[in-house]
This record gives sequence, C-alpha cells and structure tokens, in this order.
Amino acid sequence: MQLDGHVVLVTGAQGTLGTAMCAAIEAAGGIAVRSDLAGRGGATDIALDVTREDDWVAAMAEVAARHGRLDGLVNNAGVGTPGDIEETSFATWKQVMAVNADGVFLGCKYAMPLLAKSRAPSIVNISSASGLVGGANLAAYNASKGAVRLLTKSVALYGARKRPAVRCNSVHPAFIEGDMVDGIIKSRPDQAKARSKLQAQIPIGRLGQPAEVANAVVWLLSPASSFTTGSEVLVDGGLVAG
Repeated sequence: MQLDGHVVLVTGAQGTLGTAMCAAIEAAGGIAVRSDLAGRGGATDIALDVTREDDWVAAMAEVAARHGRLDGLVNNAGVGTPGDIEETSFATWKQVMAVNADGVFLGCKYAMPLLAKSRAPSIVNISSASGLVGGANLAAYNASKGAVRLLTKSVALYGARKRPAVRCNSVHPAFIEGDMVDGIIKSRPDQAKARSKLQAQIPIGRLGQPAEVANAVVWLLSPASSFTTGSEVLVDGGLVAG
C-alpha cells in the first residue's frame, strides 16, 4: 500500500472523493497532482476540463515538464444527474456522457504514453455501483458508468501488452457521504427520510466514507495490487450483492 514517490494525477480533485484520494495518496508517500475545472477553488495544480481534448494534451505536457513521468492516473471527475429515460433531455444525456465517459476515454488515451515510461504504471477509473446495476431514474448515469466499466477492461487488455504492463481497474462506490449524496438528499422535500432510504439500500446499514473509497484507490495504484488488472473493485457495503 506504499506509493513512495509515485506521481499520480487525480481529476475532479476538489470534490469529496478527489480530496480524500489526494490525501490518501500523499499519506502513502505519493505525489498527488490535483486537477479540476479552472476557478473551482482549492489547491489545484492543473486546470483541466476532462471533456476537452486540448486540455488533456496540455495537462500531460505539464506533468511531463514538472515531473518527467506519470505513475498513476485516477479518472475521478464525474457528475450524477438523475432522470428517467423520458424526462432526461438530450442535452443532459450528452453532458453526463461527456464528463463521465468521454473524460475517462480521453484520460486513458492521452496519459498512456507517459504512463508507459513508469516502472509501475496504474490507471484507476471511478465508476459506480450504478455501473453494474440499473436504476429507473438514472438513465444517463447508468449508461455512462457502465461505459467506464467496459472501457476499463479494454484499456487493461491493451495495457497488459506493454512492458511493464499498464494496469487499469475500475472502482464502484455506492452512496458515499459527501457532495454527491448531499445533492441527492437536498433535492428531496423530506431530507431525513431521503437519507434513511439511501441507508436502507446498503446491507451494512450506513453510507460509505470517502476514505474507504480512497483506500481502495491507493491499493490499486500500489505494488500491492500488481497482479490485478481489468477488475471491478466494489466499495458498496454489499449493495450489489443484494
């Protein structure tokens, strides 16, 4: 679980999960390169809109100039817009897919040459429990996170041909305390009831903590998981098993 000197780029670094991931990477001895939208605030190292190809090209050039290599990439940036198939507008669909799926594709594509120079390269794509099971009011989100799941497997098989292999795995959280869950709860008229309903879906009986997702990410970035690629790591309190 050690990342001694590993340079890791994290997208969506100013969100709840991104903040926890960067803290965990640094606690393990790694160097967290924080990227997020320009003007979002916080200690951002690289301004990066994951939906823009030019931004990815510039980000990789900046990482190469500052550090000379990239050992890990965490494609964490995402949006969780709800909506069923009838109420979801085409514009919303395209935005969710752009951030959640296109952003991961572009990250894997443009980071690959720099990762291939590392001695122990690893990509971690943040999907969701909703990338494995459907929800009636999550049409775009389900589709985008399902895309991340299978893209991860394709990238893993491609990366396995390189020497050293570029590993690629996906992480599938359920409801985690923080900004995304807060957004879901605040949109409901009875917030206490909404929170209880979310918790009731988790067999363990509580919401997850950001650090629990971050620890899974660090494991996948580290040599401790050196024989793991193309895998789905669930951090869901048993939700998908039910």
